Amino acid sequence: MPFLDVAGASLYYETDGQVSAPAVLLIHAGVATLRMWDPQIAQLAEGHFVIRFDTRGYGETETEDVPFSDRADALALLDHLGIGRATVVGCSRGGRIALDIAVEHPERVAGLVTIGSGPAGFPETELTEREDALFDELDELLAGGQWEELVRRETELWTFGPDRRAAELDPAFVATAYELSRPNIRHHPDAPTPIPLEPPAYYRVADITAPTLIMVGDHDLSEALAQYEYLADTIPGADSCRFPDSAHLPSVEQPDEFNRVLLDWLAKHGL
Repeated sequence: MPFLDVAGASLYYETDGQVSAPAVLLIHAGVATLRMWDPQIAQLAEGHFVIRFDTRGYGETETEDVPFSDRADALALLDHLGIGRATVVGCSRGGRIALDIAVEHPERVAGLVTIGSGPAGFPETELTEREDALFDELDELLAGGQWEELVRRETELWTFGPDRRAAELDPAFVATAYELSRPNIRHHPDAPTPIPLEPPAYYRVADITAPTLIMVGDHDLSEALAQYEYLADTIPGADSCRFPDSAHLPSVEQPDEFNRVLLDWLAKHGL
């Protein structure tokens, strides 16, 4: 398995497609690993060089408890592979990282796609009563060190959405959602310290000039829906798309529709 050694970590990554093709960097959500992109790889790799990796604290990547930059890790991987510019696609916290890269290193970003994401520094959003109660339960599990139950409940909240239950959803999707988050249980004792971008991307996304696509699932949390509206309204010329039958991971829950939207958008912008 390929690993890249960076300061204080060994990043697990995978590539598909021809290195000479336009590059696409996929950054996973916090309730998953790079495996969340499996449904996209075959079609994306037909015309792109596809790069994905497990960020620190997730999947097969190993990290020491040191200060680090998510942006620097991603760019180190691109440098290692000889990629000058890429379309960066990020889901949830992966989208936050993608936004940070786009504002800090615009010369490296050919295109930008976020899914259920918001910029660092986004103002606190008022939660619904149910969301508030569910987050209180997660805080109790965290305080008690109940890592397995915490990961399971986080998966249900984010991946299924606060207004849906597992029994209402496709059993295959439900099983996949639990499987995607399971490898992260062992990383809960890890304590690397992210170095935030200053000033935060919230104040800088209006300066993004790369072609941008903002996506969200209609069953996502209220915070993600508010962030979607902000990014779609603030990034100049941004395209947007909502998935009515998905929550936080439309690429996993509705892969065919997600792939169609993404590939059409990439073709539209020559990416």
